[in-house]
Amino acid sequence: MTVHNSRAKTMGAFLKSRRERLSPEDAGLNFSSGQRKTPGLRREEVAILAGVSATYYTWLEQGRELSASREVIESIANALQLSPDERGHLLQLWNPYEPVPNAAGSAPPAAVDPQLQKIIDQVAYPSYITNKRTEVLAWNEAASRMLTDFASIPAEERSLIRLAFENEQLRRRIVNIDEFASYGVAVFRTHYDKHRDDLWFETTVEHLIQSSEEFNRLWKPYEIRLKKLDRVILQPSASDDPVAYDIRPLANLSDSPDLHICVYMPAAVDKKD
Repeated sequence: MTVHNSRAKTMGAFLKSRRERLSPEDAGLNFSSGQRKTPGLRREEVAILAGVSATYYTWLEQGRELSASREVIESIANALQLSPDERGHLLQLWNPYEPVPNAAGSAPPAAVDPQLQKIIDQVAYPSYITNKRTEVLAWNEAASRMLTDFASIPAEERSLIRLAFENEQLRRRIVNIDEFASYGVAVFRTHYDKHRDDLWFETTVEHLIQSSEEFNRLWKPYEIRLKKLDRVILQPSASDDPVAYDIRPLANLSDSPDLHICVYMPAAVDKKD
């Protein structure tokens, strides 16, 4: 399957998921008739709302390789009442601003510049470096002490998307783990769709669907979020009081746009008069 065809199939699946969540009433359709076997709009109804033919929209949802214009994609986004994040995601699936460089079987760097390790080692708060796969490539002592013992985890299992569902130590220490995991899945979905030629994503999703009912439940709705969770609440042990941290990215410290440097800074406490 070519990269272009893969994107077309992914865009079709995304359109289908958004159509099925939108009711005729929410879409302002009062003329819909006939008994419905499943909730959501019919393809013909989306086509009417978007001003395109039912056949054309059906082909898009089936993942056929069509030369749709931006105007058509925007009309469909309006018809499906997409959120700003979802609209941006659809547009990128339709026509990515940058080519996806990772061919199937290739992998992002497995290590980071030693200078970056030295930087996070100087930080007193939990800090780590990840890539687009959410693989944790480097971490400081505070991250191991307050989140989980990253060094003891095999490299192939050391991705945040897996740890959020499979690492009991991490899940126990993050008080708002449900929120952390939900946001993680929604953000990971954007990377998954954009890098469908990287088999690691497919393999990881298949593994998590089999190993975690919680992940499977969060994955099915096809939620898209570009903004990551800003705040996490940590409680390293039962005897410790929970502490809120704001997740702050450190930008422009690496030549690789694929790397993400995250520092957990103690959240400011609102003072009352």
